[in-house]
Amino acid sequence: MSDDNNSTVVITDIRKALASSEDEAKQKPACLLVVGGELNGSLFNLEMGETVVGRNPDCTISLDFHGVSRKHFTINVTESEVELTDLGSANGTYLNNQKLTDPVILKRADMIKIGAIAMKFIPKGDPERLTYDKLHEEAHTDGLTKCYNKMYFNNALELEVKKSKVTGKPLTLIIFDLDHFRNLNNNFGHDAGDYVLREKAQIIRDGGIRQGDIFARYGGEEFCILLPNTNLKQGFEIAERLRKLVEKHEFIYDGKRLPVSASVGVADYRMGVNNGTDLFKRADSAVYKSKDGGRNQVNFFKG
Repeated sequence: MSDDNNSTVVITDIRKALASSEDEAKQKPACLLVVGGELNGSLFNLEMGETVVGRNPDCTISLDFHGVSRKHFTINVTESEVELTDLGSANGTYLNNQKLTDPVILKRADMIKIGAIAMKFIPKGDPERLTYDKLHEEAHTDGLTKCYNKMYFNNALELEVKKSKVTGKPLTLIIFDLDHFRNLNNNFGHDAGDYVLREKAQIIRDGGIRQGDIFARYGGEEFCILLPNTNLKQGFEIAERLRKLVEKHEFIYDGKRLPVSASVGVADYRMGVNNGTDLFKRADSAVYKSKDGGRNQVNFFKG
């Protein structure tokens, strides 16, 4: 009798899990999944309306690779269908290995190829999307803090700098570096250090990360926030607000309050910034200015 009851519970749990997955999948938009190459596993959502794909940084999906035209193709999403149209690209758009000559309605698992990049079409609400979401998260997320990881951040930084070059829109980078983190690990243990990293990440996430901002753990005790469409003054104000949240928060571990503060640097895209590395170096130099000034403060790069 006991075995029968256990079986019933297991079957019920599986049905609940499947139903939950189906509900979650229904909330997901259509997307393109990159198959192979250095972007393997990357997902690009296809929202309602027009999505432009090409090499230009101001494209909805920017793919700066050989064989990709500045504006290569568009995908138009309506309530009832998803239409693919080539934009007169130099090397053509291929759908299931056939060169596209006229607009076509996409179907599940259709393969689009431009240059050396192949992308699989996944329709809105397809449960298969959940599997790729998980793989994408594992590849691009820091396991401890659940922020983006360094690899993802560096790619995003380069792309956003290119966008600002083309569009002239502001872009600001904030770097947080926890003060005396090595001493905290030595005095309270590495478990306490891990707790602080997780807690700090959550404070920042809850306290000011907006849709479109890119929040990452760069390494060790260093965190970065990339703020598109944000000027230096706005970025400084956000950084100062987040610094105060960290300073005022009670980090309690094993019954003890831990001393936690952060030195913060801010820099923006302007003359002299040619790539992501340039912008990062400027923000990093502002972090050192904060450290040299006594720590637990925000400074911005003065060129």
